[in-house]
Amino acid sequence: MNLSRSVLGSVFCAFFVVSYFINKYVLSVLKFTYPTLFQGWQTFIGALLLLVSGKLGWIEISSFPRAAALAWLPGSVLFVGNIYAGSRALSRLPIPFFFTLHNASEVISLLILKVTHRERMSWMKVFSVNLLLASAINLPIYDPQFDAGGYIWALAHILCVGAYRVFQKKASHLSDLEQQYINYVFSVLLLAFAAHPTGDLFAALDFPFLMSYEFHSGCCASALLGFFLLLATVKLRSALPLEHCGAWVFLAKVLTSGLSPLVFKIEVNPETLCCILCSLGGEALSVYSEKA
Repeated sequence: MNLSRSVLGSVFCAFFVVSYFINKYVLSVLKFTYPTLFQGWQTFIGALLLLVSGKLGWIEISSFPRAAALAWLPGSVLFVGNIYAGSRALSRLPIPFFFTLHNASEVISLLILKVTHRERMSWMKVFSVNLLLASAINLPIYDPQFDAGGYIWALAHILCVGAYRVFQKKASHLSDLEQQYINYVFSVLLLAFAAHPTGDLFAALDFPFLMSYEFHSGCCASALLGFFLLLATVKLRSALPLEHCGAWVFLAKVLTSGLSPLVFKIEVNPETLCCILCSLGGEALSVYSEKA
């Protein structure tokens, strides 16, 4: 049993690391910064693969009433904001910086729960949240390659992720795969309509690597890896307790952040390194507090 869980966690980590690296390569190295098209492509393939896999019986997606899908639409709106702003932020920020800011979404979730449900937190949880918040606040102050646009998009990403996490926890009786299928379909429709007003549709025609093998393989790999990462995440959540899932997510972020300087150029000073390490420490403490 422990061996199978370890294998499952290792597969999840592998998909997580490679998926982020492929996305970062397309966004920052090839500079395909048209999220309505890139995220639209990924969600289209994700929706298609979920539909086909469900029809073939490989995964379980039950038919759900239209009322349940409509009730989930606010979550889908937050999901679109999450992936759109996240794509913009990841294209401008190094992966360790992106994760440091992303971790602060936990602060948003806890603030919403505190205001709306009066949930109490342990001292360990409060301390971990303060570490996450302090790291995210100080990172842009000491960033030697400060990019205001990247941090603004990261803030939008944080807000959407934090609110989505609360909505997912409190407002749905759908399974994870059913939620994601609705998210994907809604994202495809919304991003397709947004491609022209945002200028992405025609700007992409001038993309210098539009016909290159690197771009085509990167886009295909990103869509497939995103789908497999989704399946691995759902399997991990169903097989392991919440705190164990959090530990594997933490390990995946550590591996991705630690390996990213070997693949992508990143400029770090002692202050920003301290922010990254404090954020990881805060996340580790947050995961441990779930167990305690």
